[in-house]
Amino acid sequence: MDSSERSLLERLAAVTRPNILELSRRVGVARNTAQARLDRLEATGIIEGFGPFVDLSAAGFGVLAFTTLEIAQGAEASVLGRIEQIPEVLEVHKITGPGDLLCRIVARTNQHLHDVLEHVLATPGIRRTSTVLALATPASSMHPSADAIARLTRNEA
Repeated sequence: MDSSERSLLERLAAVTRPNILELSRRVGVARNTAQARLDRLEATGIIEGFGPFVDLSAAGFGVLAFTTLEIAQGAEASVLGRIEQIPEVLEVHKITGPGDLLCRIVARTNQHLHDVLEHVLATPGIRRTSTVLALATPASSMHPSADAIARLTRNEA
């Protein structure tokens, strides 16, 4: 992915919006009604943005892993602050069970994943990790944002 493609992805989420007139016709409400409802859905956080759905594998990130982190008591804020800076870590969830955090991580290759995990492990406050690889994704309704893909590919050149 070249720099102009990355730049397009970074800016796409800010400008991609549905055509309100067309949307209002499809829903069967007035244009102003559709706009007001859409604005309310955005203001309440139900809609977080508009943008293209990006296929991670097609973008060169064919390895998907889920890593459970066990963290030291009181270290959550610093751990989160540090792993948020790793672009390959797409999501972090607080979980119940033997771990504390569950991370969705992507990588180009297994070696790249190894490097990302080493970066995660270098975070002070992480006691233990456990990683599983996704072999296939037969069903998914989660899509990373175009901006997330742009961040992932920023250091390619």
